Amino acid sequence: MKLKVFAAAAVFASLTGVAFANSPVGQWHTIDDKTGAPKSLVIISEHQGVMRGRVEKILRKEADQNAKCEKCSDERKNLPILGLEIIRGAKKAPDKNVWEDGEILDPENGKTYGLRLTPIENGAKLEVRGSMGPFGRTQTWVRVP
Repeated sequence: MKLKVFAAAAVFASLTGVAFANSPVGQWHTIDDKTGAPKSLVIISEHQGVMRGRVEKILRKEADQNAKCEKCSDERKNLPILGLEIIRGAKKAPDKNVWEDGEILDPENGKTYGLRLTPIENGAKLEVRGSMGPFGRTQTWVRVP
């Protein structure tokens, strides 16, 4: 009996892992565009089909761990960057492995951008595209096991 329960739990765990591998849900290292080094740890979660993400940890040693979002213009103004929700509202696009129509905040400049999240390399990486109108930039984040 114990073997059957263990086998069922193992199958469920592997299926859950596959589902998350094809989703933005999880822990991600953001990567500094200039140095290529990990910049922060962001945790993305899903609530009722909508993605949200917050800064869990600032990884750069020279960064101010008590920094606030001084340039933000919404309710996040002057809130600590640690714990700050930077991803809001992205939803899975029909028939695609893409989450879009949300927004991402850059706490360094206080601006929000349209958001598109695309898991790549079997979910090991996440393409994060922020755009304003026709202009935008894509970063590749790395999943933290």
